[in-house]
Amino acid sequence: MAINAKRVAQHFRNFERALDGYAYNEPLSRYLTRFFKENKQMGSSDRRMTSRFIYNYFRLGTAIKEYTILDRLCYAEFLCQNSSDILTIHYPELVDKLDFSLEDKIVLLQSKINFKLEDVFPFYELISPSIESNKFIRSHFVQPDMFIRIKRGDENIVLSALQEKEVGYTCINSNTVALPNGIRLQDFPKITGKYEVQDLSSQKTINFMSAKNGETWWDACAASGGKSLMLLDQYPTMNILVSDIRLSILRNLNDRFDNAKVKIPQRQKILDLTTDTTIILGNEQFDGVILDVPCSGSGTWGRTPEMIQQFSRQKLNEFTDLQRRIVSNILKHVKVGKPLVYITCSVYIEENEKIIDYIINNFDFQIEKMEVIKGYENKADSMFAARLVRIS
Repeated sequence: MAINAKRVAQHFRNFERALDGYAYNEPLSRYLTRFFKENKQMGSSDRRMTSRFIYNYFRLGTAIKEYTILDRLCYAEFLCQNSSDILTIHYPELVDKLDFSLEDKIVLLQSKINFKLEDVFPFYELISPSIESNKFIRSHFVQPDMFIRIKRGDENIVLSALQEKEVGYTCINSNTVALPNGIRLQDFPKITGKYEVQDLSSQKTINFMSAKNGETWWDACAASGGKSLMLLDQYPTMNILVSDIRLSILRNLNDRFDNAKVKIPQRQKILDLTTDTTIILGNEQFDGVILDVPCSGSGTWGRTPEMIQQFSRQKLNEFTDLQRRIVSNILKHVKVGKPLVYITCSVYIEENEKIIDYIINNFDFQIEKMEVIKGYENKADSMFAARLVRIS
């Protein structure tokens, strides 16, 4: 089929307008939703290509930043796609190489335009040493999958609904399914409340909890409650305190629990973990504390590549300072012999291993288990989790 050059040029102009209007102060997905509402003349093809172009463009990070926007977009399309009309028009010599493996494409660009992987991801040298840095960075040119966690007992219902609609899926285990990104699960009313959208690596953090029914745990940075829901699915008679600094977040948590038909936690607290927590909790101690701390989110930038270009060393320092303040305040609420489960969705050693070093060097805790969860091997997010036990 012949390429419509005028149509391709229009797609590029739409992309330029969207890129020019993005102020980096909100998630790209939210901005694009508003951009499309404000530009109702754009058809489905225009919206689809604008989204594709801008996401691919951001996947370059700061690599080859000396090139024009058009050139950078074309090279991004070359790395991310198997076919591309805009590449065909502007770089026809690369078209017959679109079916190369990603690794071969990168090698080609390294020789052709001095493309450097280390320029894609900020602070390359600070990535955890247990991560294969080049493999991790290459994964940013591949769209991650969507993962769902199926509630225990509802496996057959959910899988049957997916099969009815002929949705391609992959069972990771009996309760975890990988789906093509972008699938509209709201179009499956039969399975509402029977699953949770939760990344594969996030689901794997349950292996660090090793809780027991009847215990009392504290999900200290609960956010929308994904970890608590996962814990209660496995240990339904646990008692959980959930807390967050924002009331609006706890309201979202309650909505999520209600939608999942799970009893909403009776104990909820608005807590600023950077201040003295005994003002609210007194000397209360728990059988386990989940601390999914605020972090750079660098292990999730395959989903939100716009974050790559706006991150700074100052932001990293702010996160590590925040993490040290938080752990210093909450560790006293862990019972002796019981665990703190420290979690981030970061790949930076300063937010992960070095925070664990800070804990064991300054408090009476020892490491029982620690791991970088390498989601880049499974088209998932990369995370860090550690289980530390209080020894006195």
